[in-house]
Amino acid sequence: MPEGLAGIIRFFPDSCPQMKYVGAHVSAQGGVENTPLNAMAIGAHAFALFTKNQRQWKAKPLTDASITAFRENLDKSGIKPEHVLPHDSYLINLGHPEAESLEKSRAAFLDEMQRCEQLGLRLLNFHPGSHLKKISEDESLERVAESINIALDQTEDVIAVIETTAGQGTNLGYRFEHLADIIERVGDKARVGVCIDTCHIFTAGYDLRTKEDCDATFSEFDRLIGFDYLMGMHLNDSKPDLGSRVDRHESLGKGKIGWDAFEYIMQDERFDDIPLVLETVDPTIWAEEIDQLYLFAGEEPGNDEDG
Repeated sequence: MPEGLAGIIRFFPDSCPQMKYVGAHVSAQGGVENTPLNAMAIGAHAFALFTKNQRQWKAKPLTDASITAFRENLDKSGIKPEHVLPHDSYLINLGHPEAESLEKSRAAFLDEMQRCEQLGLRLLNFHPGSHLKKISEDESLERVAESINIALDQTEDVIAVIETTAGQGTNLGYRFEHLADIIERVGDKARVGVCIDTCHIFTAGYDLRTKEDCDATFSEFDRLIGFDYLMGMHLNDSKPDLGSRVDRHESLGKGKIGWDAFEYIMQDERFDDIPLVLETVDPTIWAEEIDQLYLFAGEEPGNDEDG
């Protein structure tokens, strides 16, 4: 496994068939229309974004000009809408125990879904929520599923993509069983899916440090949820140890997971044709991390001098 990323050759995916779609969660500063261009700048073929300020409840509606520019820039980037994985606001808690706060979260979540529709995107990634020690996990999971059903009833095409969590505090989603339970209660199974965050599942207790660990963890995922529901991944190494239930990302290969898990993912066809998004801590090396992941996939690297 590589000890560092220095000297990695820039990968040009046009030189060979594309099966893996790797990118990062890029900045939307200056407007969402800039995100495809920011993804292009790091050699990405997928990306994540916030369609509004993730730490505010309300935001101005997207303008027609911004929507048009986003669609044009996305087309220019060559990135397909299905390889874009928007993330909702961190304030939203679809499992909230209190009625007023639950309704506020549901309204904000619907707004996020509608923004995705306006931009022509088909996925919305979100953390399931938290019971805040005021109701049981099962009651909170039921509220999450009900919240998803309400949003799906008022939108047409966007898929609700539930993210695995580290289980920090009272957060739901740290067991595959939680996500399976939510999916079971969602009426339209074609519009619900899952995003696996490698850091989150590792600190939740699912080991990824060796090929054998990955075999066991992803077999458990397939048994409880199924790969048909896998709509995207967040590729992050972890600062904390296995099972710590602490959410702190690290650059690939520099944390407690190590390179083997990411090589495994890039060489396994079950992870083809979905957005594989970096949320690692050093944006200055995202391009190099992307290159290394494509090299793991066996893609032929390009060369700037050879064109």
